[in-house]
Amino acid sequence: MAVVVPGGSAQTTPNPRDTLVYKDGDRVQGTLLSQSAAEIVFKTDRFGEVRVPAADAVVIRAEKAAVVAPKVVPVVAQGIQPPAAAKPAAPPANPAEKKAAVAAAEKDEEERMTIWDRFSPAVLTAKVRNYFGPWHGRLSFSTEVVSDVADRNNSSSEAHLARKWKTDEVQLNARYDFSETNDVATTDIVKLTGQWRHEFNKQLFAHYRPAGEWNRASRFRGLPNDYVLLQQELGVGYHVLTKPSRKLRVGVSQNLFDTWNTAPGAEHTSRGLVSAFEEAELALPWRITISQRGVWYPVRQRKDGWENRFEVNKKLTETLSTSLRHEIRRNNPDGTSQDYDRLKLLFGLDF
Repeated sequence: MAVVVPGGSAQTTPNPRDTLVYKDGDRVQGTLLSQSAAEIVFKTDRFGEVRVPAADAVVIRAEKAAVVAPKVVPVVAQGIQPPAAAKPAAPPANPAEKKAAVAAAEKDEEERMTIWDRFSPAVLTAKVRNYFGPWHGRLSFSTEVVSDVADRNNSSSEAHLARKWKTDEVQLNARYDFSETNDVATTDIVKLTGQWRHEFNKQLFAHYRPAGEWNRASRFRGLPNDYVLLQQELGVGYHVLTKPSRKLRVGVSQNLFDTWNTAPGAEHTSRGLVSAFEEAELALPWRITISQRGVWYPVRQRKDGWENRFEVNKKLTETLSTSLRHEIRRNNPDGTSQDYDRLKLLFGLDF
């Protein structure tokens, strides 16, 4: 004869939730919905469904309930009845009880969350990724306040969205630059750009790049010259290098410039022009990337126009990055747009 000792009754450990762990150490709890070689779909307890590139995070699965077998010991004495085994807790009987149990668990999780948990880069990124879905991008800002012989205030903010398909890629950018000296605006520019690129094969591609620029603090030959510029670029190109860490593209485009001057004596001008471009991307160790794009506008009976953008980006974590960008524009073919030379240090939130 044998009995189950009271201390050895069957016990079940509670089931913890799955944990999404980013490479920078940030964690989000919830339930893993699906996982592939490219993407993780994870339903968080507090922020809904998020989609994360598989290279950016790992999932720690919830441990299954561990059942401890009852401890059985022999009993020599006669007439002793073994005690009844403890019954496991019954699951909620109906959907309403299940919903109440889930709500109670979410409330407990909310009470345990600190202010840092609510506003950490990982949580903010999860919210933004959940909102934009398959789109990826960056929100960046830069600011500077200087007071020496003059009071200067410089600020810059921008947003970037991108999405890729098998043969197509779309990018959308919005940017605002503002500078003032002694309370007089010297830069006040809103710029919107986009790009659609279609790959015909591994070598040939075509692109369409619309851009709009609104300058409310421009001066031309010493006089106010606020303007709105719309540029459309349609071109074809060739991939010189297509390695994952090194890319180089060259090509030619047809451009159409439309300018509306908002200063006194305003007029609308339109001009078409051919240009040549080159684009380069380089990936370095320590999560550093370099990108560059240059455009040359040959113009008859005038100085050739050209512009160039060079940027070095460093990912600090999976969600935070910093970049140093230099931009220059000379002799824009539209004839009135302002030349510039800018060097910016930006901090960004990636998603």
